[in-house]
Amino acid sequence: MHITTFAAIDIGSYEVGMKIFELSSKFGMRQVDFVRHKIELGKDAYVLGKIGCDLTDSLCEVLCDFTKIMKEYQVEAYRACATSAVRESKNIIMLLDQIRIRTGLDVEVLSNSEQRFLRYKSIAYQINNFEKIIQVGTAILDVGGGSIQFSLYDKDKLIVTQNIRLGSLRIREKLAGLQKYTTNIPALVEELIDSDISNLHFHYIKNYTIKNIIVIGDYINHIQSDSSTYFTREEFISSCDNVSHMSTQELAVKLGIPSDEAGLLLASFIIYKRIIEKTKAENVWTPGVKLSDGIAYDYAENNKIIKVKHNFELDIVAAARNIGKRYMNNKEHIDMMEELALKIFDSTIKIHGMGNRERLLLQIAVILHDCGKYISLSSFAECSYNIIMATEIIGLSHLEREIIANAVKFNTTEFAYYDSLAGKFDKQSYLVLEKITAIIRVANALDRSHRQKFKNVKITLKEKELLLTLDTMSNILLEKGLFKEKAEFFEEVFSIKPVIKQKKKFE
Repeated sequence: MHITTFAAIDIGSYEVGMKIFELSSKFGMRQVDFVRHKIELGKDAYVLGKIGCDLTDSLCEVLCDFTKIMKEYQVEAYRACATSAVRESKNIIMLLDQIRIRTGLDVEVLSNSEQRFLRYKSIAYQINNFEKIIQVGTAILDVGGGSIQFSLYDKDKLIVTQNIRLGSLRIREKLAGLQKYTTNIPALVEELIDSDISNLHFHYIKNYTIKNIIVIGDYINHIQSDSSTYFTREEFISSCDNVSHMSTQELAVKLGIPSDEAGLLLASFIIYKRIIEKTKAENVWTPGVKLSDGIAYDYAENNKIIKVKHNFELDIVAAARNIGKRYMNNKEHIDMMEELALKIFDSTIKIHGMGNRERLLLQIAVILHDCGKYISLSSFAECSYNIIMATEIIGLSHLEREIIANAVKFNTTEFAYYDSLAGKFDKQSYLVLEKITAIIRVANALDRSHRQKFKNVKITLKEKELLLTLDTMSNILLEKGLFKEKAEFFEEVFSIKPVIKQKKKFE
């Protein structure tokens, strides 16, 4: 039995941590070490907009120490991820270059949706009955230094996920100048966050019954008096009240922590309390997972070391469907087009060379390709692009969202070639965009009337032709007449000509 030693490095807003894991198919994930160092990168990033030289030096020193520990453990693989503090810094390119040169580590900057998605993976692995819990309304509340993520599952599907840019560190920095005027900081925190929480409830979750809430965050361990990870609603709110009624100085003395850290803890607990009160959740779980757990889980899953407990790709698709539903997409047309596009993809694997991830991007692009019609019928392609780029899709990177948004736009507008898109895409990503766009155009052309004129299509790849045999008695003159333009781009991309053949003739 092979055991892989893996290091997961999390460069957060106020702490840099590394967990060392042993990963095996027999024993799963076993944590063997956890080292961390307090560095408030967010203090510079959220206030100044960039990370200064002193913090850069401190970060590189800590990461150098991490590399020494990795060598001692004979780590075989690692993944280093940075979150919102680095992501929002104007000097991000310089910072990452300094880290690479001085430590030898390549740091990946996660989008918010990627960051939260990794945390959710660690939750699914940590909570044994996760699949059973999310059969009823279950929210995941993830409070970080830079923002709050609220996601809702119901009937094993991800219904909604929303990000509020008010995390514990950001709140502390916003209110720092007001401490000389009042000792009642908890009241100011509540006043600051209540409007966003009310908007979240009104626009996204008021129509759902939330029975369970899973709470994660870097300070949640302070609420546990023992090893229990389950609370009733009353127990959890009572524990929050015990903390939130104190000043930061009182809290620091009681818990034996620095006063600035007490400010972060205080903000986190008030967020927990107010959202749980608003949702009226009955049961609260605090699994105590960190981003590094999700990083390790993701590596083990992708390398087929552990068995997957929950299909997270279905969560990404479910999130896209709910976005489409919000913008009143034509469900029948979407279903037909989705079936066609995926059939074309599966029938042409030998010529396009794309994998499962690109298939997922194609599927999401199809689901969202008409969402802009909710805003404008005349410029819906541009509106669809803007909606997708402005809407977080859990589990997708910013680049993947760009691919989807541009494929949707170019479905009905003139395709832009690489020179004009070079600032957005590298060559590999551009090729994915090109291929997905070509498939979407052909699939859309086959249901141009939005009337679903056929139920079955047989797709056959023959030499230089992609034969699309439609089983229908309907008049498909419109589809045939408008197909040529879409087929030409497909042929340009793949050197294969799509051809429509009608199995049953229209009388």
